[in-house]
Amino acid sequence: MKISTKGRYGLRVMMELAERYGGGPVTVDSIARRQDISAKYIHVLVTGLRSAGLIRSVRGPSGGYELARSPASITALDVVAALEGRSAPVECVSDAACCPRVPHCAARDVWCQVASAVDGVLSALTLEQLAARQRAKAEGAADYCI
Repeated sequence: MKISTKGRYGLRVMMELAERYGGGPVTVDSIARRQDISAKYIHVLVTGLRSAGLIRSVRGPSGGYELARSPASITALDVVAALEGRSAPVECVSDAACCPRVPHCAARDVWCQVASAVDGVLSALTLEQLAARQRAKAEGAADYCI
């Protein structure tokens, strides 16, 4: 299973907003600079994130985007599902009616377990945890010397 650019970049945008949570709205240009994602693509991503109720926009000269809820209450699964849909490595996992073999298919059981494992990992990680990991990695990089 492959998460598309939408899911990967969307999670980075949300981690950026989580890192800056409580400091007011964050501009698209600021997110674009810090995350090395084009502003145009960020506008595409925020549409899905806003529709899912994960972020809100603030208009005006000091406007931008901010999380709609606490970073501790938003999981990586919330973000990926908002942008990619639910993780289903094969169609019969999300739509059992698509295949008449479903009731007798051991392979489908495997694909259901794969989807469950992916969802389990993503749902166990909050944006607060991911932002803390990112800060720790950034601090570790600054301590490197030759």
